[in-house]
Amino acid sequence: MNLLRRLALLSLPVLLAGCDMVVMNPSGDVAVQQRDLILVATVLMLLIIVPVIALTLFFAWKYRRSNTKAAYDPEWHHSTRLEVVIWAAPLVIIVILGAITWMSTHLLDPYRPLDRIAPARPVAADAKPLRVEVVALDWKWLFIYPDLGVATVNELAAPVDTPIEFKITASSVMNSFFVPALAGQIYAMPGMQTKLHAVINKPGEYDGFSANYSGAGFSGMRFKFHGLDKAGFDAWAAGVKTAGGRLDRETYLQLERPSENEPVRRFAAVEADLYPAILNMCVDRSKMCMNDMMRIDADGGLGMAGIHNVLALEYDKRARRGSEAEPARRFVAAVCTPTDGAIPPRKTAARSDRPSPAL
Repeated sequence: MNLLRRLALLSLPVLLAGCDMVVMNPSGDVAVQQRDLILVATVLMLLIIVPVIALTLFFAWKYRRSNTKAAYDPEWHHSTRLEVVIWAAPLVIIVILGAITWMSTHLLDPYRPLDRIAPARPVAADAKPLRVEVVALDWKWLFIYPDLGVATVNELAAPVDTPIEFKITASSVMNSFFVPALAGQIYAMPGMQTKLHAVINKPGEYDGFSANYSGAGFSGMRFKFHGLDKAGFDAWAAGVKTAGGRLDRETYLQLERPSENEPVRRFAAVEADLYPAILNMCVDRSKMCMNDMMRIDADGGLGMAGIHNVLALEYDKRARRGSEAEPARRFVAAVCTPTDGAIPPRKTAARSDRPSPAL
């Protein structure tokens, strides 16, 4: 039995040698700061944990039954000095941890634009961040570059030492966008938008994936993130622009259907208002946009007529997931009130590209 234990201990370093410690050896400044926070918090906690474990073993050994030399005092119940040590040391650690956590929570807020790209390297005043709109689909990732007018599936690229501004949403269920070498994970949710600011400091190819289980194809929901120098990124963008294909609403509705282990796809052009339509769950023009519905609700709502709006807001239609088609439902597209009399006028929420009201 002892031999087996020794063999197990000796094989442990070999087994751990295959582990990818990217979280503890990241290539982006935000991830590096998060790594440092993990190390500092761990060391501070070990300042309490290690002495407690050591003293537990020491007391168990010293006051064992066979040690007749140890002092036996069954009436002992209190020591002021011991109480001070027991309570003061953890209290100091908690105060330090609390202060570090409070500061880091604000400094590493994913919604907060970067003020540096590396230690002692602040972001230039005229630096323009790379904007990327991220959509978590079933089961693949869509990346839209609004400033470049291109999009990719399961492929992400960015120039090194350039701030990246991610806007993140999802088409159906919640996912989690995570590139360990770049920054911490952040959730992608349908009808909502989250943000992430990050920077990559070393050229290379890094893994990205969903860190939140989202169904049958979850395990294949992975992509490669390419950190490139400026020339390399320009060449990559030029390659995407010559790849052919246009990502419009109709193409997106086909892309949105569930699929597993999707290969990399590139689109040389993207419909201008596609991402806002995805975010507001109205890529299908027979649906009402969430922002229109919220505007109507802000103007007082529609009572029972608003049921049509709720039905039209559904995103998980059978037809869009490849099954039986449903007839398009109509919805209220405008709010009209009299301008004369005692009732004050209300703003309208009319949309010319929507079906006529169904009242």
